[in-house]
Amino acid sequence: MNNLDLIFENNASIESYSIAYFKYLSSVITKISEDEIAAFVQVLLSARKNGKTIYFIGNGGSAATASHFANDISIGTRSWGKPFRVVSLCDNQAVITAIANDYGYEFVFYQQLKVLLQEGDVVVAISASGNSPNLISAIELAKKKDAVTVGLTSFDGGELRKVTDISVHIPTEKGEYGPAEDGHMILDHLISSYLMRFIKNV
Repeated sequence: MNNLDLIFENNASIESYSIAYFKYLSSVITKISEDEIAAFVQVLLSARKNGKTIYFIGNGGSAATASHFANDISIGTRSWGKPFRVVSLCDNQAVITAIANDYGYEFVFYQQLKVLLQEGDVVVAISASGNSPNLISAIELAKKKDAVTVGLTSFDGGELRKVTDISVHIPTEKGEYGPAEDGHMILDHLISSYLMRFIKNV
């Protein structure tokens, strides 16, 4: 039984469940490594400095987070003179469905990166479990192409945490998708808001 099941068992009303959920989420957030966040931010700043492209990938809720991240860093930082070049590879449904139909869903990011990725670019894979085959294959390709790889993970981190150059981990129990994805979205808003202010002062 994971923490959310225990919370519900002891807090049947939505009011008490809300209080307990927020309390648990707060405890998760305090365990995120500031050093891991700093390493990720340095990768993003380096990509901006060197004119490299940052690609975000993910499935399901993590696909939505990938798109949100791309929006917030590319547009939300208001860096027009020297922009962050950021793309979510989750957003072109014609391309995704064509690749899934012709090659298989495990290649929906691999095939896009095979065409687009350049040496020194950055690939950020977002996954609660860290074990999605389409993310792992994309990261393996990225490493072959000498790109920088980042994993935003949760649960035990899975394979993704092992194979990426940098990992930012949200420490939840297995199956706790809500707090895991909440944590990834908090990272998005934390990092993008920091970058917007940082680049104004350098």
